[in-house]
Order: sequence, then C-alpha cells, then structure tokens
Amino acid sequence: MMGSVHSETNPLGKTSEYPEQYDAGLLFPIDRNESWKASGDDRSAITFYGVDIWNGYEVSWLTLSGKPVVCVAEFRVPSDSPFLVESKSFKLYLNSFNQTRFESESDVKAVMERDLSAAAGGAVTVAFHGMDYVYPAAPDALCIDDVDVDISSYTPSPELLKVVSDSQFDGWICSHLLKSNCPVTGQPDWGSVYIQYKGQEIDKASLLAYLVSLRQHQDFHEQCVERTFRDIQQRCAPESLTVYARYVRRGGLDINPFRTTEETFEALNFRLQRQ
Repeated sequence: MMGSVHSETNPLGKTSEYPEQYDAGLLFPIDRNESWKASGDDRSAITFYGVDIWNGYEVSWLTLSGKPVVCVAEFRVPSDSPFLVESKSFKLYLNSFNQTRFESESDVKAVMERDLSAAAGGAVTVAFHGMDYVYPAAPDALCIDDVDVDISSYTPSPELLKVVSDSQFDGWICSHLLKSNCPVTGQPDWGSVYIQYKGQEIDKASLLAYLVSLRQHQDFHEQCVERTFRDIQQRCAPESLTVYARYVRRGGLDINPFRTTEETFEALNFRLQRQ
C-alpha cells in the first residue's frame, strides 16, 4: 500500500506496538515525487543514477530450534524505484522477524528482498554481515568544516553556491555539518555529506554555507541529497558530480542516499564513527 507523508496510516510520529511475528504489511511506501510536488518542483527533471543504502544494526530472527541469530544487514534500494520506504515502518518490519523461525539465512534474505522490492517498486538487494565485519574506509576527502564563513540562512539557498574563476578541481570534499529535519515529526536528522566532482572549482565557503542552509529544511534524507545534487549541478555545472550522505542511525537504521552523474560509479558502503 502506497501512502502519503501525512497519511493517517503513516506510522511515523505515532505510538506503535512492536510486532513479535513476521508481517510484511508493516512496510509503508511513500511516492518519491510527493515532497518534490509539494514544493512545486519536478524530480523527473533531474538526471542521476544512484542507490539508497540502509544499514540495519538490530536484525535478528530465530532458527527452527528457537535459537536467535543476530547480524548487521545492508539493504540497497535503487534510486529509480518509484517509492521510498518510510523509516519507522522499516524498523517495525525488521522487528517482526525477532520471534519468527526460519529454516536458513538464505530464506530470510529471500523474504526481505521480496517484501522490500514489492514496497519500493524496484529490485532491492539484501546482504548480511557478521559481527566481525569490517566496513571499508571512507574516501580520502578534503573536509571544509574549518573554512571561515558567515552564515545567515538556514533554509535551502542554492544562490549561495559560487565557482572560482580559472581554477579546476577533481576529487572528494566532505562536511560533517549536515542537518535536516524529518518532514513529519520535525526531529533532527544529522549526517555527513561527501561530494565528488570534476570541473570548475566550487568556492568552499559558498558550498559550506549552502550545506548549512539545509539545517532547518524538512524533508526525507533521499530528497535532501537530490536537492543538493540538483542545486550544485545547476549552479556550478561540473563535468561529473556525486553527492553521498551518511546519516546518523536512528532506531537501529541509518540511511545513506547516493546520487551521481556516472552510470558505472558504485556506492561504497563505508561507515563513519558516529554512525
């Protein structure tokens, strides 16, 4: 069932009972175009490739003998799927496995991939990692957080973005000052953003001021990244561009949207200390 951000059936912001038995009906899809339309924008006007990587840190089920299995799960939702999955419903869905018995790990994986693909309207992949799994390192990026800048706008301000004349750049930059707010509850969503681009250099102070301008913006993680991608692309016209946010976990899940101009550029699921 596809829902609206403010639908009465949206579990976000409501008191919920935590199910003890598997229930695929807990998943709550939301049209990716909804918040874009609400702001008068058109998501289809943005061209990108990408994926939303979710990491689940509280994933468990029972073997046929009743013994618990615990693991960390990695879910990859294609960005061209028509729906995103509301995060609280995702958490409730995962919790419904806790007291459910399965014959094998592969059975659990198959069930999750089936249910999540049906909810998203695209092919979702699932991978399980053991407790000794080591995440890959983050890209070697230039952090711009120490740049001296005066900031007065805390709502999205793409006009802040400026390029540097006669200067080129090819590499990664990052900021750990990313913050936006949940569009339903208003709760803060904290994160880091990694940007890889090639082309005319973007003025670092203007980029930092722009990223901070999202601080009071209410939107889903995925839309915040797409807005950033669009604004940089339109204002700075890089030859290639990737915007990748690593959000801090909430409720045992973190969401990491990845958007890029490069069809073959695969998102590396690294993990930062505060995640």
